[in-house]
Amino acid sequence: MNIWDQEYECMSRDELGQLQLERLQATLNRVYRNVSFYRKKFDTIGFEPEDLVELNDLQKLPFTCSRDLSDGYPYDLFAVPLREVVRVHSSSGTTKPVVVGYTRQDLKHWSELVARILTAGGVTADDVVQVSLNYGLLTGGLGLHYGAELVGASVLPTSVGRTERQVTIMQDYRTTALVATPSYVFIIAERMKKMGIDAKTLTLKYVMLAGEPWTEEMRQEIEDRLYVKATDNYGLSEIMGPGVAGECLYQAGMHLNEDHFIVEVVDPETGKRMEAGEVGELIITTITKEAFPLIRFRTGDLCSLEYQPCQCGRTLVRMSRVLGRTDQVIIVKGINIIPSRVGDILEEIQGIRPPCQLVVERADYLDRLTLLVEVSEDLFFDKMGEQRSLVDTIREKVAGGIGVTPRIQLVESGSINREEETAPGVVDRRKLSQ
Repeated sequence: MNIWDQEYECMSRDELGQLQLERLQATLNRVYRNVSFYRKKFDTIGFEPEDLVELNDLQKLPFTCSRDLSDGYPYDLFAVPLREVVRVHSSSGTTKPVVVGYTRQDLKHWSELVARILTAGGVTADDVVQVSLNYGLLTGGLGLHYGAELVGASVLPTSVGRTERQVTIMQDYRTTALVATPSYVFIIAERMKKMGIDAKTLTLKYVMLAGEPWTEEMRQEIEDRLYVKATDNYGLSEIMGPGVAGECLYQAGMHLNEDHFIVEVVDPETGKRMEAGEVGELIITTITKEAFPLIRFRTGDLCSLEYQPCQCGRTLVRMSRVLGRTDQVIIVKGINIIPSRVGDILEEIQGIRPPCQLVVERADYLDRLTLLVEVSEDLFFDKMGEQRSLVDTIREKVAGGIGVTPRIQLVESGSINREEETAPGVVDRRKLSQ
């Protein structure tokens, strides 16, 4: 099995620990000197970078959360002057977008780490990689694109949408590796069926999946329908984007690039560090990021860690697939949605904040989002023309605000059932398993 960077991916745990310590010390000095947010945090607890003498001392430092990143909008948490930032991406935040900057060195590291996970998933310089992820301010498309080019593969930047064209390109250009969200792979598979195309006639060998929760059952379905090997990958815009972790072809957990990230799993309520194999919230500290370093960032993702070496020869810790969330964020079609943001949009439309509820369902492995909005009795029963106009307005505004187009359902005042909610304002009917 190919390994992109034998030196770091197969490093002994002792050597890796020493490397992490040296890089962490350098990062702490960087953020203390250049980021007022962290300087204030450290000063409050009486901590100086020189106080960290072993990796376990990291637990003395406070967590960084998504709200901290939103409050720093746009550039307050940058650790370098803007003239050194050569790329900017952003993602949704709790109040304002989270803006992430990259120096030239950051982009170099990013491409290297994506090259690692692509290689782990079977990609070589002989492959044709079709990147069917969004290109833009979100990190997915461009992150995978540059990593695939570094591997030496031929890259098809097809983005998402125009599915029939995607299938035609897959046929004509002889795609061997597809990168997409699980839900979009199923859309592609269904379109192939309608077009009368037998997946056995394709040259497709690998599918790299990321961007949304999926299950082992879905993996089996994808592999059976497309005759491929499907691997899981993990990344988040706040940390870097894709390339944080990825499965190898043994499919035994995602190898996490520990020479660039220190990871912990903690009890989300107490912050106490969990043991290997125990499920908790994933905490990530970046140790090579120049423009946007983060210390003990709370990802909100629930998982467990496995430290035993993998059969592939890599010694990096492996994380399980994401088993859930600790907060109210829901992921639909690869997009993080904050329910309170939907309420803000409705208040902007109507001048008041009506009771509402997001309902997420999964049919034939595809996610579907419905927004229930309570309206007054007279509008609900008597004013059909106003109803249609309001539905159209809500659909357009909400889609523009969260990046996903929901089905809008106006309901009678007092009819929303809160007992069904899996989180405040959310009913998630998808049945996820490890």
